[in-house]
Amino acid sequence: MPSPIPVSIHPYFQVRAGQMPAAKALLQEFIARTKTEPGVLYYQFTLGGDVIFCREAYRDADALLAHVGNVGAQVEAMLKISTLVRVEVHGPAAEIAKLQAPLAGLNPAWFVYECGLER
Repeated sequence: MPSPIPVSIHPYFQVRAGQMPAAKALLQEFIARTKTEPGVLYYQFTLGGDVIFCREAYRDADALLAHVGNVGAQVEAMLKISTLVRVEVHGPAAEIAKLQAPLAGLNPAWFVYECGLER
């Protein structure tokens, strides 16, 4: 049974000079692909200067990995016009353990869920 606590991944892309219009166009492609995924809980982009941040959460590690496979072409295109400057992964210890090997190439910062409140 999946954990009731979601798993989230937080990539930060620093967009190269002059490439923000192309990057913003890619965001719509990411969203179109992601909305087909049953395990996505939320998927949002925010911008701060030349950095694009994706705030995203999934029901469990399997859903996050399905997403990574689903948007591979979009990530590849984004990395041609930006640099992945940071990735964070947050979630319950058991779900984090399932993600450590498959996501190791991203060199993420890992955060294990401790406690919290939901409404």
